[in-house]
Amino acid sequence: MRTSRISTTAAAAVTATAALALTMTVVGGALAVTGSNGGAVGQAPKTVTAKAAAAKAAADVRQCDGTEMSYSVLHRFPGEQGEHLLITARNTDAKPCWVTSYPSIMLGDSVNVLPHSGKDAPGGNTRVTVQPGGKVYSAVALFSGNVNTHTSEDFSIAMRDQTGDTGPATEQTSFGSDGTPSKFTWTDANVLNWNTAKPYDF
Repeated sequence: MRTSRISTTAAAAVTATAALALTMTVVGGALAVTGSNGGAVGQAPKTVTAKAAAAKAAADVRQCDGTEMSYSVLHRFPGEQGEHLLITARNTDAKPCWVTSYPSIMLGDSVNVLPHSGKDAPGGNTRVTVQPGGKVYSAVALFSGNVNTHTSEDFSIAMRDQTGDTGPATEQTSFGSDGTPSKFTWTDANVLNWNTAKPYDF
């Protein structure tokens, strides 16, 4: 009887221990799952909020109309193959703005707006955000022939939006590498898209 009683007690103890272990495992598992879900639930709103804030910030950035831009124009490789006017636009405003497409350019006294270069890289519909103090670049490629040539050192520039409409134009003068006004000659010319990298940077 004693042996039977010890066996019964031992079996009961083993059963109780197993039940306790099972309970602890379940509780532990539940805690682990709860902790995981809690983390996921806690992180989801932050992620959504961050994305919403970023989207709102991007939506709040207005288009550059040109009044906030300071321009400089460098006449590069005059009279040589690859001759062009490098246009640098710097955002002088305290807030960012975006540019797209290519600038609207009229050379000299011409009333014809230069076309976009057919050799330009794609991406003209992309919005390029210009931070305060930031710069973007474009260029006027110049081609000279033996007839119908024109010469000037001045031109007008205006920002163009995604529909092709332009903002207010400003008059600019091209300068040579020595810092003096530089006359350029052209029979034909075209323009490159705004970019964060300098075109024809060779």
